[in-house]
Amino acid sequence: MSLPKAVIFDLDGVIVDTVPAHYVAWKSIADELGIAFDEEANEALKGVSRVDSMKKILALGGLKRSDSEILELTTKKNELYVDIISKMTADDILPGVIDFMDLLQHQGIKMAVGSSSKNTPTILKCIGLQDAFDAIVDGNQVTHSKPDPEVFLKGAIKLGLSPEDCVVIEDAISGIEAAINAKMKCIGIGEQDVLGKANVVIKSLSEANLDLLSRL
Repeated sequence: MSLPKAVIFDLDGVIVDTVPAHYVAWKSIADELGIAFDEEANEALKGVSRVDSMKKILALGGLKRSDSEILELTTKKNELYVDIISKMTADDILPGVIDFMDLLQHQGIKMAVGSSSKNTPTILKCIGLQDAFDAIVDGNQVTHSKPDPEVFLKGAIKLGLSPEDCVVIEDAISGIEAAINAKMKCIGIGEQDVLGKANVVIKSLSEANLDLLSRL
């Protein structure tokens, strides 16, 4: 059975579900600007950087803002978001995550986090996983957001491995495209009709096992 040498986890939607927190925070900003914003629009922001997300929301309303105004808006959004996620605990870890991580550790497979979120350290600390990974790359360390492969390629470098040795776990289209662009295999968490570009799609990490990894 041929297994990868490392698994790189996205954070939002894979380890924890931060989508509701993002939605509440972005909707507050959109409401302030008079822009109609719903959960479907929020879904399109998965894996997208904070600034690019703000630009997408402004485009929805046909609005333009200066770079300094965008910074002010994203800072406000982040303050709202951090207030919500700072209340997270280990109970917010998604089903199957811990069991799968234990399985990987037992097999000697390295683990990393590759996330666009600049709040990755805060979230990992809140849920008690800040020391569980061999490498962490987040939005503070990259200049290009997904689907650019930078976050995953930096993860491979930190792990001391080639991209071909790594498998990515993602829940967003932009993240799956980033994995493909990084020349890495990818497991999608979600719906097949949305994440079909991934090598395999499962509903949650409760379905992940060594057999699945060996068949990628």
